[in-house]
Amino acid sequence: MKNPQRNAFFFGDNLHVLREYVADESVDLIYLDPPFNSNATYNLLFKSPDKARWSDAQIATFDDTWRWGDVAEDQFSELSKRPGKLADLMLALRSVLGENDMMAYLSMMAARMVELRRVLKRTGSLYLHCDPTASHYLKILLDGVFGAEWYRAEIIWKRTNARGTPKNWPHLHDAIFHYSSEKSVHQIPKVKADNAKMPHTLITGADGLKYQTYELTGAGVTREGETGKPWRGFDVSALGRHWGNSHAQLDAWADAGLIHFPPNNGFPRRRGAEPFDPSSREVTVGDVWTDIDRLNQTARERLGYPTQKPIALLERILSASSRPGDVVLDPFCGCGTTLHAAEMLGRHWLGIDVAVQAMTVVRDRIKNAFPMAQFDVFGLPNSVDGAVWLAANDPFKFEEWAVSRIGAMHSGRYRNDHGIDGYFYFLRGKDAHSRGIVSVKGGQHVHPGMIRDLVGTLHRERSQTRDSYAIAVFVCAREPTKGMLDEARKAGTIQTDFGEYPSLQILSVADIFSGGSIRVPLLYDSISAAAAGRKKAPSSGFVDPREMARQRQMLFTFTGTNTQSAEPQVLPDRSRNVA
Repeated sequence: MKNPQRNAFFFGDNLHVLREYVADESVDLIYLDPPFNSNATYNLLFKSPDKARWSDAQIATFDDTWRWGDVAEDQFSELSKRPGKLADLMLALRSVLGENDMMAYLSMMAARMVELRRVLKRTGSLYLHCDPTASHYLKILLDGVFGAEWYRAEIIWKRTNARGTPKNWPHLHDAIFHYSSEKSVHQIPKVKADNAKMPHTLITGADGLKYQTYELTGAGVTREGETGKPWRGFDVSALGRHWGNSHAQLDAWADAGLIHFPPNNGFPRRRGAEPFDPSSREVTVGDVWTDIDRLNQTARERLGYPTQKPIALLERILSASSRPGDVVLDPFCGCGTTLHAAEMLGRHWLGIDVAVQAMTVVRDRIKNAFPMAQFDVFGLPNSVDGAVWLAANDPFKFEEWAVSRIGAMHSGRYRNDHGIDGYFYFLRGKDAHSRGIVSVKGGQHVHPGMIRDLVGTLHRERSQTRDSYAIAVFVCAREPTKGMLDEARKAGTIQTDFGEYPSLQILSVADIFSGGSIRVPLLYDSISAAAAGRKKAPSSGFVDPREMARQRQMLFTFTGTNTQSAEPQVLPDRSRNVA
């Protein structure tokens, strides 16, 4: 990037992006929320706005299960040959764990930690978010890469409430490891105290106001002097303590009304001179965070990602360890919570993710929250030739890209999809929604029979969902033939409150790059669709699909803006040009 302060989102494997495009010591704060090695498949529930026509669906968004294989072996071999403690650590871990799933996961993480250490400034901070599944191993890796002297804290975030389990303690927390040098920015925040947790040392004075009180004694009995002797009938030595001040000072406080004598001969305490306002009390945030709630099913900021974190969590981290204008990096940015918090707090940001849908969600999220925000997207085709190259070399990724590019949502299926690769929702009248379907063909040869097949699929969709206003969009890498256009016109039109629209529309890659789009009255983007559903009812709010590919999947990398190259191009090795 020519402008080192330009916000950017990178689509692709973060190990490749870090190595090729992020400069040494260019980042002030790194937050990463990687896969946890949970051995679980994360399913995303798609809730429809009208269950009578559109049933809910679950699609596997990513599989957080790791296996030892060629990729893990290659990464381990590279790490074990590096000079320094990390190589010894990796060899030791393999000798203990063997060639198993955990070792594959740790090899993946260690390779990325090395690059994160390289791009982090000497005054920077790193926060790694994980759960107890592998936190003990990740802590060892962080010590090996950054040095134990960089360790600052293990923050415990209570992310959920207790659930009764017959055999195990309920799992309530995540861990967030904080690493930084002594020169890093560190501003421990304060928060308003919970009035329900006000200290028991508060009393109500004769004036009806609240006052804070303080201990008058210290631990241990003095053998000499008056501080160990009774004062006004209170024998402090009987408690194994001594007075913290002379009897004369105690008398002066008592005469001034600054000592509180509890009823029933309770032990006296010194009273504050000024009234205390509980609502203004602030406490320093510690390393156990219970005041930031998880995102519940009806939270306004919820976008549908199964691992989405609340903005308040990232806002606290960024506020504590960065300043306005600093560069924040999230190499597993998912739906973009870190980027949202960075934009909100005036930080520059770099996000990386391996999922096409992540790019769509991040774009919509930033656009909706910050209409004037500017950022670049790298790693996706931005020319006809680049898109055609992707269609020829990775048809499934072309399918994901094409569906997302036109504003639809991928179905999550790549085979046995019954002719439907994506969906979109649109407004056709006041409080009247309809659903459209998308079919993508990336092959070199297209013909009218494909359109006739899609017409049949559209009729089936209308019948099954009882929505006569449903439409279909056909996306192709090549230009459609005249026969295809004729078949599309035969499909007719739908009449909406806003006018007449074709029932079957064709968009070629060339059309898309020329500004072509789905023709409907109002096409919901991913954020607007979720919001529209939530207004309907919390129990049936629509959360649109956003496919999150497996984190380990390697993707083709394309150059960024203003390129006409048909093949992927990367910068020469080690020429990192993003600061």
